[in-house]
Amino acid sequence: MKIIIPVAGMGIRLRPHTHTVPKVLMQVAGKPILGHILEKLEKIKFSEIILIVGYMKDKIKEYVNQNFNFNVSYIEQKERLGLGNAVWLAKRKACHEPVLIIYGDTIFEADIQEAINLYVDGCLGVKSVTDPRRFGIAEIENGFVKKLTEKPTHPTTNLAIVGVNFIRNSSLLFDCLDEIMIHKIKTKGEFQLTDAFQLMIEKGAKFKTFSVKKWLDCGTSETLLATNRELLSSIRYPVSKKKCKGLIIIPPVFIHPLSKIKNSIVGPYVSVAQGTKINNSIISNSIINPGAKIEKLLLNRSIIGANTIVRGNFKKLNVGDSSIVEVS
Repeated sequence: MKIIIPVAGMGIRLRPHTHTVPKVLMQVAGKPILGHILEKLEKIKFSEIILIVGYMKDKIKEYVNQNFNFNVSYIEQKERLGLGNAVWLAKRKACHEPVLIIYGDTIFEADIQEAINLYVDGCLGVKSVTDPRRFGIAEIENGFVKKLTEKPTHPTTNLAIVGVNFIRNSSLLFDCLDEIMIHKIKTKGEFQLTDAFQLMIEKGAKFKTFSVKKWLDCGTSETLLATNRELLSSIRYPVSKKKCKGLIIIPPVFIHPLSKIKNSIVGPYVSVAQGTKINNSIISNSIINPGAKIEKLLLNRSIIGANTIVRGNFKKLNVGDSSIVEVS
């Protein structure tokens, strides 16, 4: 089995952070998004991971090569033409054995082995959602997938395809992707992987689904902070105060041991990365990226970029009775 992970996206909705960092290397709960995904693959048997790279590809390669011992190859997607195109680029490497396709911007919790053990042409990870118009959806009949639709205007089900898909019949998958590419079949202006799956079904392929217990989106600043809260609540990282003086912690938090914090309150739901320095501040519900320096600030629902210096200014007041004072 080979694993295909498209990570070429520019992360426009996460700007300004993604002007200097690829989306999959954005920090959440102590490590990059891609780190959370790759760690989940350590217990699965596979021959190779194929990363479809593009924007800031060298930074992605450097991170993966320094932190993981997997057999990894990289294929560049020079134009952002959709997930269908991204997966199609891996045809030469992956068309003769089963493939596990994982979207690179989603952290998930699921029993992947359950999908691998089902001897059907494909098995799609799904989860019920409140607004299925934003996703590809799956209609089920007699235990098999009857129809797949990408981002329907009038959805007939709320069962969303969430980005963890095992395809046993990869030869048929790549044949269908060939057909989509040759005939320029697009949905919402892009070559969609969901359309290739639907074409497989129309050609007689049998698809089932498996349940994804957790599906954490990292596509915007708000969802990244929500994912940070969820992961910190479930993982419960140990915290060392070795380089911290006058630190009050309100858990759950992640504080990297190579950060320095003085006279501050941190938490709840705060992720502090390596090399960060925090002085005289109160921080909650925030992500502080590597090398940031924060002083005299009250932060909430904030994402502070790597190597950023952010300073505030506390006020000393001597105010008499019955006064109105405005401080900015």
